[in-house]
Amino acid sequence: MKQRQLGAGGPMVSAIGLGCMSFAGFFGPTDEETSLRCLDAAHDAGITFLDTSNLYGMGLSEQVIGTWRRSRGKDAVIATKAGIVPGPPRSFDNSEAHLRQELEKSLRLLGRDHVELFYIHRREAARPIEEVVGTLKAFIDEGKIGGYGLSEVAPSTLRRAHAVHPCMAVQSEYSLWSRQPELGLIEACADLGVAFVPFSPLARGMFGEHFPDPAAMAERDFRRTNPRFQEPNFSYNTAAIRKFKDFARDRGWSVSAAALAWVLDRGAHLIPIPGTRTAEHLVEWAGACEITLTDADRAEIASLLPAGFAHGDRYSDGQMAAAERYC
Repeated sequence: MKQRQLGAGGPMVSAIGLGCMSFAGFFGPTDEETSLRCLDAAHDAGITFLDTSNLYGMGLSEQVIGTWRRSRGKDAVIATKAGIVPGPPRSFDNSEAHLRQELEKSLRLLGRDHVELFYIHRREAARPIEEVVGTLKAFIDEGKIGGYGLSEVAPSTLRRAHAVHPCMAVQSEYSLWSRQPELGLIEACADLGVAFVPFSPLARGMFGEHFPDPAAMAERDFRRTNPRFQEPNFSYNTAAIRKFKDFARDRGWSVSAAALAWVLDRGAHLIPIPGTRTAEHLVEWAGACEITLTDADRAEIASLLPAGFAHGDRYSDGQMAAAERYC
């Protein structure tokens, strides 16, 4: 597995990380043994960067990673997050007291005395970002975190935060069908020496070998209320993406590896974190960093899936809360 740096001065990690949200059942039922096998497969593939959150199953994802570390005697660079209060109603809290409380819980579940990266999962709009970074700098000084990150923020927020203390990473949704970060965020990260960490780089399963079936999705599946998975949007989207799948297969690539290779090709500071709950799906894309796109490949992909091709918003109104809009 090729390596990339997690922000200026940060650790070297695998060019592809693993998003661990699925371990909590957000995209269908799973169990601990299945998740542990997935983590084993990630380790075997050379993946050294795991991304989780206190919110994923209210600690379940972190607990699974902690169990894997203890039972296997293995480890990885770990990023976790806090700042969303699930409610009801859902709210956001970036106060020092809340972040410290949640970080301490995460460390206990992970079986760690520190994590390499700690994100603000969503920004609390009323609280100055400068104050929040002051809190995170204190955690760094205490040795509890190696660096801080921001999630779903505008380039302006990143620049304000970075001026107080250098940011290690920013994560946001980014894939062939979610392209907003191209409007300033990816560039700002490059300018500042900040890693950009795309989540959902496989479009929540749309760039797998088979399309997900909305009718078969579990009741708590995140996608059930997502506009892109509702009709007529879903049919329009599958028709467009089917052509890309043919493109990938014609070249002997898995669909997911081809989509992930496109993300990796967008800049050396991008470290995508595709998520899966099974070892079988992980092996389909783990070799994506070995794919080298040619100019002809890039041109054909741009023709098949131009920026803005997707039908429907990437989030419902409720899901969009606190994700900063900047264009």
